[in-house]
Amino acid sequence: MRKIVAGLFISLDGVVESPEKWHFPYFNDEMGQIVGEQMQAADAMLLGRRTYEGFAAYWPNPEPEAADMAEHMNGTPKYVVTSTLETASWENSTIISGDVAAQLKELKNQPGKDIGITGSATLVRSLLRDGLLDELRLLIHPIVVGGGIKLFADGEQVPLRLLDSRTLETGVIYATYGRA
Repeated sequence: MRKIVAGLFISLDGVVESPEKWHFPYFNDEMGQIVGEQMQAADAMLLGRRTYEGFAAYWPNPEPEAADMAEHMNGTPKYVVTSTLETASWENSTIISGDVAAQLKELKNQPGKDIGITGSATLVRSLLRDGLLDELRLLIHPIVVGGGIKLFADGEQVPLRLLDSRTLETGVIYATYGRA
């Protein structure tokens, strides 16, 4: 059975929004290897609407230095969880709406590697709440951003258990959580 795995850059105060504004001082080869391993372990992407729209606007025609990554982003099957989009024009994209839980369970039962999530905080929260997210892999940056969309909003508790952790040379903590 495939796993749904979310990999996120997150600040100490829980912000996941706009990591391009605070994350890069901490990015090094060690973190690049972790991100690369996560990408290689997945053969499908699961995206919320907002993340999908941002990626779909950028990745089909990225800057030249992102060409290697673009091949992966464009070629990988993408599943977009949305209640508002009716079509998804970015290549290899499929809309998931209606009974999302049933469709994701069916997708998890298909042969293949992990189904990876990047960004999509609202989707990650709903999958955690509904028991559909198998692993939450956080790269916790030693910075307080001070504002922005947080991964966890006030509300319901979701018990997790630490599966693995390590501290990178930049002070970033790489922590993997599963459901408790």
